[in-house]
Amino acid sequence: MSADSAETGLPLAGLVIVDLSQFLSGPYASLRLMDLGARVIKIERPDGGDLSRRLYLSDTEIGGDSTLFHAINRNKQSLALDLKDPADLDALKTLIGKADVLIQNFRPGVIQRLGLGYDAVREINPRLVYASITGYGDEGPWVKRPGQDLLAQARSGVMWLNGDEGQGPVPLGLSIADMLAGANIAQGILAALVRRGVTGKGSHVETSLLEALIDFQFELLTTHLNDGRRLPRRAAFRNANAYLSAPYGVYPTRDGFLAVAMTPIAKLADLMGVEELAPYRDDPRTWFTARDEIKAILAQHIARETTDHWLSVLEPADIWCAKVLQWPELLESEGFKALDMLQTVEREDDVHILTTRCPIRVDGARPPVSRAAPLVGEQSDAIRREFGL
Repeated sequence: MSADSAETGLPLAGLVIVDLSQFLSGPYASLRLMDLGARVIKIERPDGGDLSRRLYLSDTEIGGDSTLFHAINRNKQSLALDLKDPADLDALKTLIGKADVLIQNFRPGVIQRLGLGYDAVREINPRLVYASITGYGDEGPWVKRPGQDLLAQARSGVMWLNGDEGQGPVPLGLSIADMLAGANIAQGILAALVRRGVTGKGSHVETSLLEALIDFQFELLTTHLNDGRRLPRRAAFRNANAYLSAPYGVYPTRDGFLAVAMTPIAKLADLMGVEELAPYRDDPRTWFTARDEIKAILAQHIARETTDHWLSVLEPADIWCAKVLQWPELLESEGFKALDMLQTVEREDDVHILTTRCPIRVDGARPPVSRAAPLVGEQSDAIRREFGL
């Protein structure tokens, strides 16, 4: 699929996204909009481009850029502009005047100093949907703090839901704040585009890393707010959810790990032959008050047999359980293969990247994307000609 095709049959075909964002949150939003058919023009500094080009998750580099950059910027176009250069800034304003969406994740105040805040841009293009992502909103004492994923996790409380009770705070092992904020702003953009279709007017949609993480915790945080503000107590043994009772957790088997979700203790005891669970069979209150004791009994019993043995016992009885897979086993599994979630994207300079595909299917098919992330300014000349910049 060519990046500028308006005839893809995808829901957002024909829309032009001007993406001023860097790193993960904004580019993740534009990635999802691109997957759904939009054309994404990524604005990058001529001297190095998006900083995530050099943000390495490992020592692997492909075509001069990090795998992270490739993963989140496939099939986008790159326009190199120096926003401190008045001529380039004017060129950007001309492009914005012809665009449908603008995405930016500068720290609060930076975009205004560039003369590209929402009020200024609305004068250029009243139909524009303008999307802003910050670390902590645009008010309050944290506004000028770095909006970085780990730091947002630290301030959000989410670290106290992971790990066991005695471990202290445990961060999630991926950039969850960035991904959630990107997903949230994409939802806001889509809603604003729908409203524009009705009213003809643009909108300013906003979110932040912290707001995304607060929303992510809405189930557990709502319980805390309406339960005398008691703090949740993580299980001291095999914690998987601070508010759920035994047996909810992950248990070592003789050759791996088994995840067990919500299950009546009596049923589990009978199926697995765990006589030591007799004192807890018929009183569901103990499944929480004696959560650690029950889990310890189960763990000792489960460790005696293989994962496949327990699956053969539990799955036919409709017990909610699953083998815990590492990536190699996941990638070779028939369940994963059936989803067809991998693709190879390519670029003319012999860059080939095996990466994931869009998680959304439209009319039964995943969006077809074949081009790798662009070089810095790769499409600059063509975009300038097309839009008269």
